[in-house]
Amino acid sequence: MPRCAAPRPTDPMAIRDTSATDRVIVPRVDRKRRAWLIGAVVVALIACAWAAPSLWRLFVAGRSVSAARLQIATVVRGPFVRDLAADGKVVAAVSPTLYASAPGAVVLKVQAGDVVKKGQVVAVIDSPELQNRLAQEQANADAMQVDYQRAQIDSRKQRRELQKNLENAQIDEKTAQADLDRNQQAFKHGVIAQMQVAHSQDALAKAVVARRHAQEDIGLDDDSLAFNEKSKKLAWERQALIAKDLQRQVDDLNVRSPVDGQVGQLFVAASATVAKDAKLLSVVDLSALEVEVEVPESLARDLAIGMGAQISGNGKQWPGKVGAISPEVVNGEVTARVRFSGAQPAQLRQSQRLSVRIVLDRRDDALTVTRGSFVDESGGRYAYVVRDGIAVKTPVTLGASSIDKVEILQGLKAGDQVVVSGTDNFNGAARVAISN
Repeated sequence: MPRCAAPRPTDPMAIRDTSATDRVIVPRVDRKRRAWLIGAVVVALIACAWAAPSLWRLFVAGRSVSAARLQIATVVRGPFVRDLAADGKVVAAVSPTLYASAPGAVVLKVQAGDVVKKGQVVAVIDSPELQNRLAQEQANADAMQVDYQRAQIDSRKQRRELQKNLENAQIDEKTAQADLDRNQQAFKHGVIAQMQVAHSQDALAKAVVARRHAQEDIGLDDDSLAFNEKSKKLAWERQALIAKDLQRQVDDLNVRSPVDGQVGQLFVAASATVAKDAKLLSVVDLSALEVEVEVPESLARDLAIGMGAQISGNGKQWPGKVGAISPEVVNGEVTARVRFSGAQPAQLRQSQRLSVRIVLDRRDDALTVTRGSFVDESGGRYAYVVRDGIAVKTPVTLGASSIDKVEILQGLKAGDQVVVSGTDNFNGAARVAISN
């Protein structure tokens, strides 16, 4: 306690006690300052209590990400419908393109938009070279036909000659046999000598040999003649086929519409000279229309021909089914065509936009969560489950997926909070704190 010093005596030897002059100074208490100090301590304690969980989560996780950069969804159990919704355009099921069958000048008989019937001539190609070849080959076919007919006549003449030789040989044989019989009877009666009988026997033997050879010649020569006729006939038929094919090509110079429909696009100008196989025009069959849609590759593997579909547009809906699926993947998408199941709606136009919904699968009791980027980022192998403000990397097994949901087979339960988007900020960490 501070003391007040008494005045010193003049005599240094006479020092008196100053206790009688001391007095106690009572300090002044600043109540306002004390209240401020107490309030600051209380606020500091409250701030520490409020920040302690966050500091603990940050200490445990080692990394923190703002919740504003994430999308969190709840795992639920209920009906799960795998469907595919896409915008499509109306296209003609049959839209053939006509080509030039030969080089030449094209004369168009129709204009774009004209209605045509099946078999109607829509263009004519003038090809003098092809027509000249047809005339030449037809003349060759006619000449070969004449050769074949001449061979038939020659064969008949030779067969007749051979038959005549055989008949003469048979007559000679009979004559020799009769002479031998007479000579033998005469020899028995002693009218002629033995030598004449022997001569008659030799003559008969010669006649028998001549008849046998004549008969064999008929068989051999008949086969030879038949072979000659057949070769002539085959040559003529081959030439006739060449001429027939050229006639078909000449007929194809009159380009005809293969279907009832409407002329679409003209690829050549009138009276233009084109090469073989050049595109001339297209014909659109408006009686059979389909809806063409682009399907993501991830869903295309589950798409199958014959699946039911629902087509909608202009406030109306029509049943349909998948009619065709392209085997090619272009820019991550597969082209599919949906056909109308019933009668084709009226007043549809080509390239008109319609909406298509295809139901791939339906389940009444399935564990699902909102589909997000975590499916692709993790490859479906793990998910981040939020517990007490910390996202924990959890192994999962995913099942089927739709446009907005994905099925959970293992690793999660109903009510779990899952980070479905923004997991790329976690960099694969095992635990991540989520800050507000």
